[in-house]
Amino acid sequence: MNERTLAIIKPDAVERGLVGRIIARIEAAGFQIRAMRSVHLSQREAEGFYDVHRARPFFSSLTAFMSSGPAVVMVLEAPDAIKKWRTLMGATDPAKADAGTLRKEFAESIEAQRDARIGCSRHGRLRNRGTFRGRRRGVKPRRTQ
Repeated sequence: MNERTLAIIKPDAVERGLVGRIIARIEAAGFQIRAMRSVHLSQREAEGFYDVHRARPFFSSLTAFMSSGPAVVMVLEAPDAIKKWRTLMGATDPAKADAGTLRKEFAESIEAQRDARIGCSRHGRLRNRGTFRGRRRGVKPRRTQ
């Protein structure tokens, strides 16, 4: 069964002109991009999207960073997409990420949240994050058969 998952190319990667290279890597890994949109989150939207991390010490810097510039949000589809996407992303700390992963190749650091991309691992939690859903945003992840 195919799954769909959310992928975000973060503002640092957009600013550094890496969008095309990251998308090429995603497609080469066998993902189909089912929806894609450039967005510039407001601070409030970023806080809502990352609400699950509100109590964490990095919440303020993360939401400030994610609202600092445009990002590219995508819905990716592939068999076992969630696991496959997490593997392609690599370890959260780029210094510990395996060679060939997006974080190893494109991330600048873990401290500044400048890791070029992000993924949502749990479909149910993603469904509850309304920031990128609906006609207004044009991006609606879901499982497919």
